[in-house]
Amino acid sequence: MMTELFQQALHINSPWLIKSIDFNAEKQRLDIHIDFKRGSSFADPDAGDDEVKMYKAYDTVQKAWQHLNFFEYECHLHARVPRIKREDGKVRLIPTPWEGKVSGFTQLFEALLIQLCKAMPVHNVSELTGVSDHKIWRVLDTYIELAKKDEDYSNIHTIGMDETSIARGHEYITLFVDLDEKKTLHVSAGKDNKTVIDFVEELEAKKGDRKAIKQVSCDMSPAFIKGVKENLPEAEITFDKFHIIKLINEAVDQVRREEGCYTPELKGNRYIFLKNEANLTVKQKGIKEELSMAKLNLKSVRAMQIREAFQQVYTAESTKEFESLLNSWYYWATHSQLAPIVKVAKTIKKHWEGILSWKKSQINNGILEGLNSILQAAKRKARGYKIQHFKTITYLLTGKLDFSKINKNCLPT
Repeated sequence: MMTELFQQALHINSPWLIKSIDFNAEKQRLDIHIDFKRGSSFADPDAGDDEVKMYKAYDTVQKAWQHLNFFEYECHLHARVPRIKREDGKVRLIPTPWEGKVSGFTQLFEALLIQLCKAMPVHNVSELTGVSDHKIWRVLDTYIELAKKDEDYSNIHTIGMDETSIARGHEYITLFVDLDEKKTLHVSAGKDNKTVIDFVEELEAKKGDRKAIKQVSCDMSPAFIKGVKENLPEAEITFDKFHIIKLINEAVDQVRREEGCYTPELKGNRYIFLKNEANLTVKQKGIKEELSMAKLNLKSVRAMQIREAFQQVYTAESTKEFESLLNSWYYWATHSQLAPIVKVAKTIKKHWEGILSWKKSQINNGILEGLNSILQAAKRKARGYKIQHFKTITYLLTGKLDFSKINKNCLPT
């Protein structure tokens, strides 16, 4: 009765059967021993669908797998696995229906590991399951390699690219994201122009075409610009507006810091100058109104107003209006007599066409910023990853990979 119950629970079907069950309460462990019916035949695992040939067992190999816990008891499956000897004399081990992609785990256990790793750091999963970090990384690496193997990039036309730090000491990776599907396509080490070369090689290895990439959103990094121009000949660059606003914010903050050295009213009010009006608290709005009084004539207030005016450029209804507003803003910024603002305005002028192209493409790296936040949160929880592990986590959390095609027990994307 007990063996029948476990046979149904584990989906053990003929010719397989449960031979015995060993339960050790002291060790909190359950060991289930599986065998196959005498005289059973097995299909050649290397044969195609149209040339199935059955063979009797030539000999057997003893194997074991960790399975899902039964309540608080660790569960392990053990089986005498048959090998067959083909007509050409080659011996092949028969795969069991429950084994996973990594030696020593069942499919269900691997599916659990993957789901847990999406929700918590690998080390925490290790402590929870009793499986070493090394083995968990092996499962993740194997599944991601298999899931990415058959990806098709033939319909990729619009991408975003951005670097993100993976550790202290200025160690970076560059993410390449499909802005239409909102998923990470490729991760490359570094943040130079070679990352684009690396991406293009991956793109074309997966049936993509470099000439099919028509729009690229990136920051104003000379390396990124060089990489795109040299390797994506049909791509039009749109400079990411969030990156531009970040540069302007840094200029505004520099003005505030310099002025704050001799203006006590600015002390403790940094975020009033960097936040959008809608994000200010009632108290902050009141302080902003007081600081904006004409009689104070604060440089920081003028810098803030220039920042707000730049954001209004992006509300233009036509390309002509967008360019007109941008020209007006540039004139104001360069005549502001605020050195940090003048400097960032000249940087924007240098990249004028890529900024104007936003009105046509309407793309930005907002999606990348969101994905980057997910990765940085994972990095903080894990106290940093090695670069290969960071790539693995990036694909796991942001690649929208469908592991259910590899293991039917995995949740589909």
